Amino acid sequence: MKGVILAGGTGSRLHPLTRITNKHLLPVYDKPMIFYPIETLVSAGIDEIMVVTGGNHAGEFLPLLGNGNEFGLRRLQFSYQAQAGGIAEALGLCESFVDGDKVVVMLGDNILGQSIAPYVQHFLNQPRGGRILLKEMEDPAHLRHLGVPIFGKDDRLTYIRENPETPPSPYAVIGIYMYDPEVFAIVRNLKPSGRGELEITDVNNAYVDRGLMEYDVIDGFWGDAGESIDVYYSVIDYVRQNGANKAAPQASAVAV
Repeated sequence: MKGVILAGGTGSRLHPLTRITNKHLLPVYDKPMIFYPIETLVSAGIDEIMVVTGGNHAGEFLPLLGNGNEFGLRRLQFSYQAQAGGIAEALGLCESFVDGDKVVVMLGDNILGQSIAPYVQHFLNQPRGGRILLKEMEDPAHLRHLGVPIFGKDDRLTYIRENPETPPSPYAVIGIYMYDPEVFAIVRNLKPSGRGELEITDVNNAYVDRGLMEYDVIDGFWGDAGESIDVYYSVIDYVRQNGANKAAPQASAVAV
């Protein structure tokens, strides 16, 4: 199994902090933000990772991360997204790296309190398809700028709605996605959204339409450190007090 970390984007929601650097290079407590998703994947047993970045500061990742040995990686590679073409387009750049394996994709500004190892094991055990991680949110207003799942009979996923004005469930699709090798054929057949990008929600809904998308609801903390300045500092406060990627009790699959 391979891992992909998506660390591009302009980081405009964190201006002015990101005017002269990539947001994933900003500090979160005592280490750069990009360290956390690497540690998340390594704690789940993944030792081959590709980091996709872009913009004017892409070259800063190499001297920071090196060959990945200090994280316990067997292989660390980089890819460059030349323009803002969307998360799914960035994933498409990793096809030759993934090379027919399953892949866990993580947005580089997502930070979790507990290890995702139990959920990755669920994915390894399923014969085909994709798997997403969900988090129940206390504030419905927070869901209006996230992907929100709709459930049908037997709590199966029937659709994922992006940025819903009225959220159809209390769950957010967090930025961790697991796919079989068919994901790259799906990406190649995507059409750009209204903002001209290839959307990861369209990838997920393609799996949902085929009846091949499963999910887990995670326990513990989840924070999107790139969401806003306020959230960025709240994530720092959490990590300072509690740490991140701690071993979790064995999880049980919620559906599918």
